[in-house]
Amino acid sequence: MTPNPTVPALDALKFDNRFTRELPADPELNNFRRQVPNACYSRVLPTAVTAPELVAFSREAARLIDLDESACRSETFTRVFTGNLVLPGMDPFAMCYGGHQFGTWAGQLGDGRAINLAEVINSSGHRWMLQLKGAGPTPYSRTADGLAVLRSSIREFLCSEAMFHLGIPTTRALSLTLTGEPVERDMFYDGNPKEEPGAVICRMSPSFTRFGSFQILAAQGDTETLRQFTDYTIKTDFPHLKTKDKYEAWFREICDRTMDMIIHWMRVGFVHGVMNTDNMSVLGLTLDYGPYGWLEDYDPDWTPNTTDAAGRRYCFKNQPQIALWNLGQMANAIVPVLGHPEPLQSALDDAVTTYTRGWKIMMAGKLGFSAYDAENDDAIIASLLGLLQTVETDYTIFFRRLSGFDQDLEWNKKEMAAFLAPALYSPGQLEENYLEQFHRWFRIYGLRLKKEDQKGRRKRMNRVNPGYVLRNYLAQMAIEKAEKGDHSMIWELLDLVRRPYDDQPGKETFAEKRPEWARHKPGCSMLSCSS
Repeated sequence: MTPNPTVPALDALKFDNRFTRELPADPELNNFRRQVPNACYSRVLPTAVTAPELVAFSREAARLIDLDESACRSETFTRVFTGNLVLPGMDPFAMCYGGHQFGTWAGQLGDGRAINLAEVINSSGHRWMLQLKGAGPTPYSRTADGLAVLRSSIREFLCSEAMFHLGIPTTRALSLTLTGEPVERDMFYDGNPKEEPGAVICRMSPSFTRFGSFQILAAQGDTETLRQFTDYTIKTDFPHLKTKDKYEAWFREICDRTMDMIIHWMRVGFVHGVMNTDNMSVLGLTLDYGPYGWLEDYDPDWTPNTTDAAGRRYCFKNQPQIALWNLGQMANAIVPVLGHPEPLQSALDDAVTTYTRGWKIMMAGKLGFSAYDAENDDAIIASLLGLLQTVETDYTIFFRRLSGFDQDLEWNKKEMAAFLAPALYSPGQLEENYLEQFHRWFRIYGLRLKKEDQKGRRKRMNRVNPGYVLRNYLAQMAIEKAEKGDHSMIWELLDLVRRPYDDQPGKETFAEKRPEWARHKPGCSMLSCSS
């Protein structure tokens, strides 16, 4: 783990570790599990592994820190981003934070299997934190080992980049490596653990600061550090906020960014699965990809998380309310900084209005309307979602096909059934009454479309309704191949998700509905929080 003074291709990285330089550190330098009061982080080194091996990297993420493909394919890159080599100028640390997990305060959590290597300033002056996930234990690992397996690492690597290319605010994924060491995991928490390949993913973000970063300081009653951390965050991550009421403006921006992110999730049918407050970014970025998933058949109550199967706290339809609840906990944490809660409550109230209107505008866009019409569109949207829920209809495929709807055609029921069929998981469910209801909806929808300029409508709709999403069964197929030593499908899916809104000749099967064999297969439907 000794820094190497000569690092070909990576030696131009410019490190500026403002987080560790300006914020209070845990004075204990030994790496053992403990409570860490009155500090924002603990310094800790990654654990060296026996046989680091590059699996994949994102060229787009690499460019963000001015690395080219040759640098990413170098041995030095693999060593650094598996944790075997700390470059001169890096200052590795694990962040301290708390959080509400499934609505219950969990106390100190922290980076239990994440180690921030350094902050890089790129040639454009932008700051990027580089973080290894799965690189060994930290003071915040509690009873865990700080490691990750290939299965979960592939899912996070691919999803981070898929979300970016969908236009959704997200952390990024730079690289995925193997450690050459087995990691024991009980995937279903059923008492049947097994050894799986160990892996490390390098994540990137301007900041990994979470709601829980402020909650832990408030819970400790450490108002001095809380104010210091708040001022640091505004100065570093929100430098445009220079007004007298900067704290109120800051919280309002967090609310706006968070609700904007949720609107994007709802647009593409993404379900995060673990919206605990420690998984919420103050930058409004999608953070911590665990048991996530995309809606296949439109079921607002669906959650991808087996741990959430009973309560469905984090199901698709609940995401806006949970985001608001989490913002409320963030507000509670920073009240001591403002001294009074009224501006925070006002921002929360406005967030409800902002989301409601933003969601309606988004849904109008999915339907091909150039603007939201309050007089007509609420009923059109509500009626459609009710119909989609009645019969198993693929959310992604239905809206993508809708761009090809011709408002001038008078369909009979047979033609309409044929239009719906590619999106239906059980076409036999199409009863006469249902077809009549959908026929009425299409007629009303067609009349509404006639008020729109049809030139370019299909193109507009196809820029908000993706043809390709990272369906769980596709990721699982890549995982199964990779666990046998074949990484080709990881690269294939990475290439696929780069252009989710484009028609991709030869890739049509990836845009089809989930195959029946994947309905209940482990990894293809619901997943656990197990790494």
